[in-house]
Amino acid sequence: MRDALLAPVRRFPWATNVALYGCLFAGGDFVHQCFSGKERVDWTHTRNVAVVAFSFHGNFNFFWMRFLERRFPGNALRTVLRKLLLDQTVAAPLAISAFYTGVSLVEGRDEILQDWKEKFLNTYKVSLGTRRIQMRICAALWRRPENGRITRQQDSVTFIGVHSCVCFFVQTGLTYWPFMQFLNFALVPPLIRTAFTGCCGFVWATFLCFSHQSGDGTITAALDWIRDVEHKREERMSGKDRPE
Repeated sequence: MRDALLAPVRRFPWATNVALYGCLFAGGDFVHQCFSGKERVDWTHTRNVAVVAFSFHGNFNFFWMRFLERRFPGNALRTVLRKLLLDQTVAAPLAISAFYTGVSLVEGRDEILQDWKEKFLNTYKVSLGTRRIQMRICAALWRRPENGRITRQQDSVTFIGVHSCVCFFVQTGLTYWPFMQFLNFALVPPLIRTAFTGCCGFVWATFLCFSHQSGDGTITAALDWIRDVEHKREERMSGKDRPE
């Protein structure tokens, strides 16, 4: 079964990885719109996100992952941390910038840098998190791979799950990409790292699309949006339960 699933990836690594990444990233916009409670899905915006994901993000991630693996082969702890540092200081800001400016460009906005100016720094902070705590947790995970998970102290880590497994580690400052990319570089075979990034990008794209349309690039705004969506859904459900 595993060989059958990996066969097209081995035969067409670029096309398979980029296609999976683009579809998953565009799916994040679709999920955001569904959670927003819109009466109709704005397929034009989903198309615009897909154009940016297929034309830049998927291709960039494929060749970036290949470059990192050739430059720093293997999954030793020091090698993984080097890849992680480069990824978060070079690739992360470039990918975030490409999203905000790319979607604005495809939409035909007059000022394509406006969203980037207003939201890039906040979004990058969410992506990056607190490096010291990230490294401690990553090192702990590396020393105990047989455990399969990290023990979380209840008062130090907040887990927020909302339907599509959107999770943020808020109180520790450990946010999304450093943790996911550590797992990617340490445990995922190079052949499917872009596809794994696309799976993570599905969740990240939901956050980016929210920030692009109505947020400011911060977790606070995203959590407020989640609470508002849940509140509206509860109101609709309670309205249906009331007798006519």
